[in-house]
Amino acid sequence: MATESKTAVWVRTIVIAVGGMVFLFPFVWMVSTSLTTTGELFRLPPQLIPNPVDGSAYERLFTQVPILRWVLNSVVVSLAVTFLQVMTSAMAAYAFTRLSFRGRNAIFVLFLATLMVPFQVMVVPLFIELRYMGMLDSYAGLIIPEMAMPFGVFLLRQAFLGLPRELEEAAFMDGAGHVRNFLTLVLPLSKPAIATVAVFSFMGSWNNFLWPLIIINSPDLMTLPLGLSSLSSRFVTDWNLVLAGATISVLPIVAVFLFAQRYVLQGVAMSGLKG
Repeated sequence: MATESKTAVWVRTIVIAVGGMVFLFPFVWMVSTSLTTTGELFRLPPQLIPNPVDGSAYERLFTQVPILRWVLNSVVVSLAVTFLQVMTSAMAAYAFTRLSFRGRNAIFVLFLATLMVPFQVMVVPLFIELRYMGMLDSYAGLIIPEMAMPFGVFLLRQAFLGLPRELEEAAFMDGAGHVRNFLTLVLPLSKPAIATVAVFSFMGSWNNFLWPLIIINSPDLMTLPLGLSSLSSRFVTDWNLVLAGATISVLPIVAVFLFAQRYVLQGVAMSGLKG
């Protein structure tokens, strides 16, 4: 029985290792190509380890391309969207779990139904609306349409339902209102779930390409995905330059996830979304 258990552990470890290598290979290939000379890009057979290693693509990226401006735009937009989505999701989740009003469950179901509506369906109405509001080609046009996150409301609602009501009832008896209860009890007790929503929100905003492509015309307002797409031309593409930019764009996502990984796992467990 012990032998079978050890064998199962080894099999599981090997499967996980192979799966990790499969998922990691595209990122390794991206970094490898970004360090490959232009003459070696289309060499057959291709080499995973570039020889010679050439970092000129990164040098050209910072000297010939406004990469720092694109990164700054993405940071501003992503942080603003993350903050707004976390706050709106938390407030809506609190209302759905702690406030009693007519049609609460029906409204929540209707709210969740918006998850089934593809963003592409809303692009044209959003564009027309923002044009009349004078928000095209602006930070506000990038941020405001993304300030609500239905999945965040669902995840935080599940987390709030698992919080002990006794603490809140004691706070109400001491004279606390819903605002104080929300800020001093519910939010601090839900840090893992809030961190999970923040990570998903930041990743979605950082990688967003379609909406900036539609609404942004000025090169000074391009986000990083939109700016990197401009490096590809119709006839000739400098692939090591493009993949050097892609490598830089991945680094913040990796850093955010590694920083919040523990909270993400706790948040998923709190929200009852375990497999």
